[in-house]
Amino acid sequence: MKDKPVRQDRELMKKDPVNWYGPFYFNRKDPGIMVPKMNPSLGYTFNMANPYAILIVIAIIASIIITAIISF
Repeated sequence: MKDKPVRQDRELMKKDPVNWYGPFYFNRKDPGIMVPKMNPSLGYTFNMANPYAILIVIAIIASIIITAIISF
């Protein structure tokens, strides 16, 4: 059984530049869906390694496209 990372470990993972690909955060060991950006004053971003985060991003994009199509 895998142990969940403790809070201190998660904070270190979020600050590790290896887990950042430009503006995207990708870390399979981090169970969080949203994480603060490298500069926390810039807000949050999705953990793209989390399947739920990918579904949320797809839903947001789909709703934007559907709204644009309906408004014509």
